[in-house]
Amino acid sequence: MAAGIREKQIVALKRMLNFNVPPVKNSTGEPVWKVLIYDRFGQDTISPLLSVKELRDMGITLHLLLHSDRDPILDVPAVYFVMPTEENIDRMCQDLRNQLYESYYLNFISAISRSKLEDIANAALGANAVAQVAKVFDQYLNFITLEDDMFVLCNQNKELISYRAINRPDITDTEMETIMDTIVDSLFCFFVTLGAIPIIRCARGTAAEMVAVKLDKKLRENLRDARNSLFTGDTLGTGQFSFQRPLLILVDRNIDLATPLHHTWTYQALVHDVLDFHLNRVNLEESSGMENSPAGARPKKKNKKSYDLTAADKFWQKHKGSPFPEVAESVQQELESYRAQEDEVKRLKSIMGLEGEDEGAISMLSDNTAKLTSAVSSLPELLEKKRLIDLHTNVATAVLEHIKTRKLDVYFEYEEKLMSKSTLDKSLLDMISDPDAGTPEDKMRLFLIYYISSVQAPSEVDLEQYKKALTDAGCNLNPLNYIKQWKAFAKMASTPASYGNATAKPMGLFSRVMNTGSQFVMEGVKNLVLKQQNLPVTRILDNLMEMKSNPETDDYRYFDPKMLRGSDSSVPRNKNPFQEAIVFLVGGGNYIEYQNLIDYIKGKQGKHVLYGCSELFNAAQFLKQLSQLGQK
Repeated sequence: MAAGIREKQIVALKRMLNFNVPPVKNSTGEPVWKVLIYDRFGQDTISPLLSVKELRDMGITLHLLLHSDRDPILDVPAVYFVMPTEENIDRMCQDLRNQLYESYYLNFISAISRSKLEDIANAALGANAVAQVAKVFDQYLNFITLEDDMFVLCNQNKELISYRAINRPDITDTEMETIMDTIVDSLFCFFVTLGAIPIIRCARGTAAEMVAVKLDKKLRENLRDARNSLFTGDTLGTGQFSFQRPLLILVDRNIDLATPLHHTWTYQALVHDVLDFHLNRVNLEESSGMENSPAGARPKKKNKKSYDLTAADKFWQKHKGSPFPEVAESVQQELESYRAQEDEVKRLKSIMGLEGEDEGAISMLSDNTAKLTSAVSSLPELLEKKRLIDLHTNVATAVLEHIKTRKLDVYFEYEEKLMSKSTLDKSLLDMISDPDAGTPEDKMRLFLIYYISSVQAPSEVDLEQYKKALTDAGCNLNPLNYIKQWKAFAKMASTPASYGNATAKPMGLFSRVMNTGSQFVMEGVKNLVLKQQNLPVTRILDNLMEMKSNPETDDYRYFDPKMLRGSDSSVPRNKNPFQEAIVFLVGGGNYIEYQNLIDYIKGKQGKHVLYGCSELFNAAQFLKQLSQLGQK
């Protein structure tokens, strides 16, 4: 796993775009020009990994959605990358009948069933196009990689496997089976791409356990079928530590409902919480303010802008896990160093423009030619730097707007205190009743965190008081109905998750930290410094990866798909600590936990951890699901 999953998925995609043969590095010839036809699933898989330019370098001149109106292009091969669904197959058969392309390379994101393959074969026969169907491949790429160490199962139809879908009170067994099969199919694809068979651990009596049982069975069956096993030969042993297998920890979202509602203080998690951030792309609305025109002028219309925050963005990679104040400072420093470089280029330009008669200028020219050459060669780099500074200035300013208008720093600090059970400097009721602090949604999140992390639930009288305050503040109380049921149920099952006892330390107000020339007006925003504390998910990982004995995880089930007989034991065979782990959340994950895991593993030499989840939601989306579950 030393090569991250991102790298492996990119290699697999490039091989597919090259007609399923590995691309040759040093071939100087033109690539074969071709069109790429994908469905929404294929689009979501490719877009965070390959840019349009990279696709063009691979010879893709056009990329089109399968279900769009496409004109025939008779002399090019077409590479299809789609899910094997009924309607997709029908549409492909129609393409064959209409003879749209010269040849067809059909790639299925997830394995196709035999009956559907026969449908395609019949259509090809009927259209007299058998010779044109060049290759049919199962790609096993049914998951989306967002970072080197983070993946999510799907983006289309994610409501089918959402937290709400899994926890609906009226769910039938068959519906639950379907959800579990969908999750397992994607996880199976993930391990095929990773080229490793994991050892699986999970808690008993949860949805995660159902996933574990099914995944174990699916991996086991594939290994038994020696002729068609996907884990043989060239795919296995590509990782650096191929002799040591990764640990897969399946965690149910229900063990910790407070973290997804928590207000956060690190850059990436804040962007996801307050902006529209989706598959590594953030969409901003920029209002250009009022025009200086006579009274009754309309405010100018808002411009929509979208930015990609990718692995190539060095600033993002460096600072996505930093507390927000640090990010604001770093943007400012980058800007100043950029301006210094820009001034240097301008200075050289003005010298070069001097008339030739001036003796001094001639001698300066010879010195400066070398300087100018280096300045010119650094221009593309400078422009890229400028683009990133502008991008992060815009994104950080948008985040700051939210922090200031909603007092998110106050919420973050208050929730940290609640979760670590330290003394509060202001009563919860005051926070809820304060009309200036936050949106109704922020207040609801705060109250739910209080309710979830309190050992003793508030008395009926107090609860009524809180409910009244929340209603007055404009909150929808549905999520509370659900959390009440959940808490009653969780109490029977286990003790509440503890969140460590570290809190954020305020370092005085910002205004002193930021210099006056900064474009980030941080007046009155608290400069909070994070203390590393492990969230419940990280603690589970720590226990299982380091083989620590802990009542929290001692009862976890243990599956090893390579064992001949599936023995159901919670006693691990392997007593050594693991070097690599994958933590997968059934029921949805978030960037707060991801960041917490990354911070934890930084302190462990030579160890790697991947974070995966069935869907990625921010607090607003999660609150909406809780609200639907709590509707009476």
